[in-house]
Amino acid sequence: MPVPRYPAALRTTALGLALLTIATGCPAMAAAPAASGVESTAAATRFEGRDIFAVQVVSDPQINPDGRTVAYVRRQGDIMSDRQKGAIWLVDVASGTERPLVTDASQPRWSPDGKRLAYVAADAKGNAQLFVRYIAEGTSLRLTALPDGPQALAWSPDGTRIAYVMRVPGEAARLGKAPDKPEGADWAKPLEVIDRIDYRSDDDGYVLPGYTHLFLVSAEGGPPRQITGGDFPDDGPLGWTPDGKSIVFSAVRKPDWQRQVFDSELYAVDVDSGRIGALTSRVGPDHDATVSPDGRQIAYLGYDDRRRSYQNTQVHVANRDGSGAHSISAGLDIGFSAVAWSADGRSLVVQYDLKGVNRIGRLSLDGQLTELAGGLTGTAFDRPYSGGGFSLARNSTLAFTAGNPLQPAELAIASNGKIRQITHHNAEFLAHKALGQVKPLAVKAPDGKSIDAWLVTPPGYVPGQRVPLILEIHGGPHTAYGPHFSSDFQLYAAAGYAVLYANPRGSTSYGEAFAEEIQDKYPGDDYGDLMAAVDAAIASGVADPDNLFVTGGSGGGLLTAWIVGKTDRFKAAATQKPVINWISEALTMDNTQFTSRYWFAKLPWEDPMMYWKRSPLSLVGSVKTPTLVVVGSNDYRTPVSESEQYYAALQIRGVPTALVKIPDASHGGIAARPSQSAAKASAILTWFDRYRTAKPDAR
Repeated sequence: MPVPRYPAALRTTALGLALLTIATGCPAMAAAPAASGVESTAAATRFEGRDIFAVQVVSDPQINPDGRTVAYVRRQGDIMSDRQKGAIWLVDVASGTERPLVTDASQPRWSPDGKRLAYVAADAKGNAQLFVRYIAEGTSLRLTALPDGPQALAWSPDGTRIAYVMRVPGEAARLGKAPDKPEGADWAKPLEVIDRIDYRSDDDGYVLPGYTHLFLVSAEGGPPRQITGGDFPDDGPLGWTPDGKSIVFSAVRKPDWQRQVFDSELYAVDVDSGRIGALTSRVGPDHDATVSPDGRQIAYLGYDDRRRSYQNTQVHVANRDGSGAHSISAGLDIGFSAVAWSADGRSLVVQYDLKGVNRIGRLSLDGQLTELAGGLTGTAFDRPYSGGGFSLARNSTLAFTAGNPLQPAELAIASNGKIRQITHHNAEFLAHKALGQVKPLAVKAPDGKSIDAWLVTPPGYVPGQRVPLILEIHGGPHTAYGPHFSSDFQLYAAAGYAVLYANPRGSTSYGEAFAEEIQDKYPGDDYGDLMAAVDAAIASGVADPDNLFVTGGSGGGLLTAWIVGKTDRFKAAATQKPVINWISEALTMDNTQFTSRYWFAKLPWEDPMMYWKRSPLSLVGSVKTPTLVVVGSNDYRTPVSESEQYYAALQIRGVPTALVKIPDASHGGIAARPSQSAAKASAILTWFDRYRTAKPDAR
């Protein structure tokens, strides 16, 4: 269950444009090659768990300033280490010719002259270090010998220095001390003293002592120099001023910063003196700053915090000193996720999400938005979340990740009003897979509101045939699914199930009012939207009303547990990493400042019944549906104790259940290891098969 998007240090916190045009009704700039995957042929095989290792995705595309070459990270599961590994590749924009640059590397960033590429890779001891690749010479130079991995790389405008963010180790808190240990004695480990509010995070575990700060290193090597300090976490991305004298960054540099983690400001640091000045001061997050080419203005993302569970992130512009700040997107009911200046400084290029599909647009300084490219796809492909990324060359050429329901993220280029898919890494593999087909499904909620939904049918599905249906619910709840590739859904479809997924009210990309409809009543009306989607799937002739199943993760896990407490229409359920008890979740999640501040009007001890009546645990007395409970053993967002409470309650009630714990998996990383991603889907399918009236063929 994610918290709002803020800079990483402040958080304790997945190109077939022609097909996407049909599926979403959104304009595409040019037709792209047909989607991979075949409906069903004698030679094709169905998608299976082992295939997760074969899927390749393009991520972090970085276009050379001259627009001729793109560096990107090509990720694929390594079957021997059971991990996703990334290699940096270069591709020529004109010809599409590719070549590998460096293995096991990330964060490619071009120098301003386009002749060098900075990146992060491990040294001989396995520690992440900063390297520079000289493209013409084909050689790499290691710049650093760091104790911690560098993040948010940013070249100086003259190409002589590279700025980055890194944690500076600190002293752990202490209270008293143990007696002196005799030499050679085998004593217990010393006490662990925790005094920070944000003492653990879902992705990184228990927070190590210290704070992230900004550093500079010469692009030719030498000792790094720390340029910010203090007991505050500083964060990127980093925005150099064109004169190379200052860097703009985001942080909460306030004495009570731990209690104000959603109130980040923009700061500018003088790289010579280290003097820091605040550029913003309003209540609310300000982040992702970028300086205009002439150095006179800054653009950034943020909003005025009204203590709502969701607000649109707006695009702001201010003078270089922070004066004259104003939102230029306030007239657009859209949330933005990235911003960059055009080469001439007269407009901004932005990323935003509409109806489950991310797009890139040009935003004029008076707030006029024009779409430049659609069909962006995220790079986490287990479920079809909207997402993606882009970069911009000086000649306005765009490089971005794009895909469709049958194709994971590939590299695409938008230039001169035309869009081309450059890479086709999965074409050969998926051409020999019989994939479940994905089609939009029209849904009307009980109050008449239109709800976007999609239906995945099993490979070889014959129209009119009734098949078992899995309702799969996205998390968040302030996120969105869309017409994107999903390995989970393809595995479910390969097992003979249709898969229904939807964006009920509360989902993002449909405007702020739609997302806010669940404020102070989640779960609530979104339940009716999901039941209407199931009814529509039955009415379409696809879903077998006697073989309905339900699952979902995080917010979707909460809704799964809520649904089985409200209705017995599902044969079986699988709630994944759910919130079960809002009081315990609010006090044990990794960001304890979030739930009680943004989801409820009062604190847990001030109005416990409000928390209880919105907790699925309050409905467990009505549950009859056999329900599997799935959670990562290192989940700190919706902690393991949430799942264990529900499992215990179901056992006490005598409801058929089982608890599946995924070793070493966090909330966000529950599908990070390919074998565990496949095994999780298999466990859910096996549970559903147990209660399926029409048994599947042997798999």
